[in-house]
Amino acid sequence: MIKVLIVDDSPSLRAILTGVLELAQDIKVVGAAEDPYEAREMIKKLNPDVLTLDIEMPRMNGLSFLKNLMRLRPMPVIMLSTLTQQGSPATLEALELGAIDFIAKPTTNVAAQLSAYAETLHQKIRIARQANLYAFRADKDVQQLPVSQHAQFKSSAVLALGASTGGTEALREVLVRLPKHCPPVVIAQHIPPVFSTSFALRMDRCCEVRVKEAEEGDVLIPGQVFVAPGDMHLKVVQKGGRLQCHLCQSEKVNRHRPSVDVLFDSLLPWAKHVCAGLLTGMGSDGAAALLRLREAGAKTLAQDEATSVVWGMPRAAVEMKAVEKVVSLSKVTVELLNAVKRQ
Repeated sequence: MIKVLIVDDSPSLRAILTGVLELAQDIKVVGAAEDPYEAREMIKKLNPDVLTLDIEMPRMNGLSFLKNLMRLRPMPVIMLSTLTQQGSPATLEALELGAIDFIAKPTTNVAAQLSAYAETLHQKIRIARQANLYAFRADKDVQQLPVSQHAQFKSSAVLALGASTGGTEALREVLVRLPKHCPPVVIAQHIPPVFSTSFALRMDRCCEVRVKEAEEGDVLIPGQVFVAPGDMHLKVVQKGGRLQCHLCQSEKVNRHRPSVDVLFDSLLPWAKHVCAGLLTGMGSDGAAALLRLREAGAKTLAQDEATSVVWGMPRAAVEMKAVEKVVSLSKVTVELLNAVKRQ
């Protein structure tokens, strides 16, 4: 039984969340706190396995509480977020502070979509319970490999990455170490629409390379990173002799849009020029297409278990023998670049 503590200042939202969570036979709500001070005492008394945490609360906001919690008593936290342009930066900051995932706040008319909302929340709670809270701490113990700022790369090279739970922070660790003249990078991260925009902007501010949310017709050029928009598949196509981004809203693949499988499969015609990697995430999206890329001549790698928040997608790829190298997060950047260096 997974013990959950709800932290939210709204009595109606606490009631809705309790009802939704207790639809699952393996989840039990052990308490509901109206602010972080009450939550702190309940955590000591009830020892929950997972916390759901609102960001906007009186007396102490959720981010301040989360920061203290991760320092003093690390535990899995799911943030309750408003899926808006205004709410997304705070949610991304929460992930940076150590929250495992986030979900939209339930609305008072949640009954209309109760089944879908409940299934999503239950799944996130289960994943959070299994998550590796010490993934990034483990990576700090690994010696950082230097990334040459003067390396020369094959002109036709493309780097591709897929990630899900824990991926926003894992991707940041990879992207901040890319030199500004690196080959173009395409990314499929499981993330809602508004958040993909905020995530790309956040990455652009902290990286030497330019990071942007992919737009239809964007040309893949060195020094640029293209993030698939939420709720859109990203494919790489060739037009006029140049590789470009193509966006579409076709059916979900592996229950995801964007899907890593869709992105990786689109690169098959140029596999011999590709290095692709799977980072932290639940499920198996991307694994089968990574195998197809490897069989077609691409270089492939996966993040290791010790530094993954959730070792699901990388594990699936390893078990399928889709991966040439399994590396810690701190080594992903240099391994990607070494694979496409000009000899």
